Amino acid sequence: MIEVSGLSKRYGNHLAVNDVSFSVKKGEVIGFLGPNGAGKSTIMNILTGYLSLTQGEVKIDGFDVMEYPEEVKKRIGYLPEIPPLYIDMKVSEYLDFIFDLKKVKFPKKAHINEVMKLVKIDHVANRLIKNLSKGYRQRVGFAGALIGNPDVLILDEPTVGLDPKQIIEIRNLIARLGKNHTIILSSHILSEIQAVCKRVIIINKGQIIADDTPEVLSDRLSNDKSIVARIICSEKDMLETLKTVKGVKSVTSLGCKEPNSIDFLIEPQDNCDIRADVFERVSSRGKTLLSLQSNKISLEQVFLRLTEEASNFEEARRLLGFNDEEKEENE
Repeated sequence: MIEVSGLSKRYGNHLAVNDVSFSVKKGEVIGFLGPNGAGKSTIMNILTGYLSLTQGEVKIDGFDVMEYPEEVKKRIGYLPEIPPLYIDMKVSEYLDFIFDLKKVKFPKKAHINEVMKLVKIDHVANRLIKNLSKGYRQRVGFAGALIGNPDVLILDEPTVGLDPKQIIEIRNLIARLGKNHTIILSSHILSEIQAVCKRVIIINKGQIIADDTPEVLSDRLSNDKSIVARIICSEKDMLETLKTVKGVKSVTSLGCKEPNSIDFLIEPQDNCDIRADVFERVSSRGKTLLSLQSNKISLEQVFLRLTEEASNFEEARRLLGFNDEEKEENE
């Protein structure tokens, strides 16, 4: 659906994006991460046709963004960080305007009503945009991006200004839309990226330094494969029981962290996933497993470590522990 090859963008002597290549399949939901000034917004603006590129090639559904800009824009819904709204219009008037601007062929009234219901702004359809809260303005911008039911959605900080309840609603909406749309999502809220994206692309200093699932990146950077189990039990008996679980290398009691329960640090043997076996063994003893947590590093820690310690893709690969054979396989 999206093919980016050798993309570079220069502003005078400043190289904002340097030889970036990646592809996104139809139906994928991709998280776009990077520090401020890394080049994320520049790439997103090039994808949407708002900026020209200096070098390289970008195709959306087979159409080159430079040669067929109108065909590309028909297939893209774009929500910038600050939606370009006409605040003296009513919500319904604005979406009517966007519908005509995009030259959409669907039945107008039915389509606009469907989109408003989807983002839950149908009850403010007749209100002036300037009288809406920041959160509702963000929803109006989201609705504008959805007009025409585009194949690709590019969302730059889509939950900015929303309260926690609204964030969850938009997050769930993105997850639902991901079943029928290709989505690129940029956000500084890494828990949001982890919740809805199965793959992340990390950009630093205009270059891609990582492109994989959050789980793989976490596994690669984390030397600690242990888990912590919180169990309502007798400490001594459970300590011995857990040691007999297949794949367990060692067990250490961390003591009582919650009334009537004991925390156990369980280290697995190499490449063993022991969670199901631990759960089964605890249950077979008639004990209650309150929680089972991995000690792997979070996506936030992955992001910070890669952007602080790697300035290019090769440095990031070394940091992630890829060897030359794996490099050849991936290529």
